[in-house]
Amino acid sequence: MSLERARAFLEKRGFAGHIIIPEQSSATVAEAAQALGCEPGMIAKTLSFLQDDRPVLILAEGMARIDNRKYKDRFGCKAKMIPGDRVEELVGHDVGGVCPFGVNEGVAVFLDESLKLHDTVYPAAGTDHSAVRLTIDELEKSCDFEGWVDVCKDPEA
Repeated sequence: MSLERARAFLEKRGFAGHIIIPEQSSATVAEAAQALGCEPGMIAKTLSFLQDDRPVLILAEGMARIDNRKYKDRFGCKAKMIPGDRVEELVGHDVGGVCPFGVNEGVAVFLDESLKLHDTVYPAAGTDHSAVRLTIDELEKSCDFEGWVDVCKDPEA
């Protein structure tokens, strides 16, 4: 159901043709990179947080890590991941397939600056066997995001 939800959302934006369904799992960054034949950094991983009771998704470069100080400075609260058993309920997609396409109403989506290290990125499409090949410009056009943020550690750190 999650893939269909993401596909319907992307269809309305004209990007459903960008969906890739690999035979191998794409649930983790390493698995997705192997399944898609790309660098791990090109995987646009979707990190799921709770801010009070509001789910917040941050898409980041596959090798990026959250910088707790930057996160707190930007959002005014500590970075608190959504427990795995609540992700599907709160976001609309389950762990391994979380993406910014066709999420539940009220879910905030942000894109991290780390994504700009790549011309093309691959977010999931609702399942652990899916991806969407998008340029950064296409990513911006394909999802309802609230803005760009800089909440990941510097690559050299």
